[in-house]
Amino acid sequence: MTGNGADAVLVTRGLTKRFRGGQLAVDGLDLAVPRRAIYGFLGPNGSGKTTTIRMMLGLVAPTAGATELLGQPMPHAAGKVLPRIGALVEGPAFHPYLSGWANLARLDAADRTADPATARRRIGAALDRVGLAAAARKRYRAYSLGMRQRLGLAAALLQPREMLVLDEPTNGLDPQGTREVRALVREVASEGATVFLSSHLLSEVEQICTHVGVMSRGRLVAQSPLEDLRAAGRARVLVDTPETAMAADVLARLGLARPEANGERVVAELNGKPSEEITAALVRAGVPVRQLIVDRPGLEELFVALTGEGFDVEE
Repeated sequence: MTGNGADAVLVTRGLTKRFRGGQLAVDGLDLAVPRRAIYGFLGPNGSGKTTTIRMMLGLVAPTAGATELLGQPMPHAAGKVLPRIGALVEGPAFHPYLSGWANLARLDAADRTADPATARRRIGAALDRVGLAAAARKRYRAYSLGMRQRLGLAAALLQPREMLVLDEPTNGLDPQGTREVRALVREVASEGATVFLSSHLLSEVEQICTHVGVMSRGRLVAQSPLEDLRAAGRARVLVDTPETAMAADVLARLGLARPEANGERVVAELNGKPSEEITAALVRAGVPVRQLIVDRPGLEELFVALTGEGFDVEE
């Protein structure tokens, strides 16, 4: 786990969900989401992300395990915790015959923690923040999928929140809308909130998240700061030279793992050696070096290696 109860806003221990038909949707999940992180919950569709979110918010009972949210046990403390959290889960549900504004007004009126005196200002600010000010009086049934998703985000932002939980927040949005949501997530995080963002889009997580948890078939297969995950990939050094046998011998003596010659190129695992040290050693040994390249695996390659499945990398 990357955190503990002292510095994490969300902690799960052994969280498990098995449905009546026997399907194991979530299997022994140990999550730790640091305070003020933008935590990307990444995995292919069907990997158990939404079921996990529903359990952590108290919307679905787990088969086993425990969840602490904002330092409180869930679902027992849901009444205290949920007003401090903004959530968009499995797409928003609103009254189709009401306008976007009227839908938000109903939600706000049902919130016992909301101040009625500031409702009009807060609703207007939330709609403006997600780019729906011009469509505020249009009926929800006339909204496009992207507009409905934006209204769900506005509902999550009606009040200042300690944490935002967003399940596929860019679903249905065009590229411009996707960029706006990314900017909004960064803005909310800069104001001190923790953001838990579920996505199957690698680019979405890579561009805005500080931490990541990777799901595959109901299990958490990786969890760390994003930069640590990048660094965990096995970097390689590629040396182009006509003297491949000499080069491979030098790389082996430097401690680089598994040097292999392929034509006039030698490839070896870098094992943390600085490239300038490798170059100097090759030159000292009289190896003519045409080119030396350090090749680090991209996130897509790392995630496929972790899960055995592909991720969507496009918006």
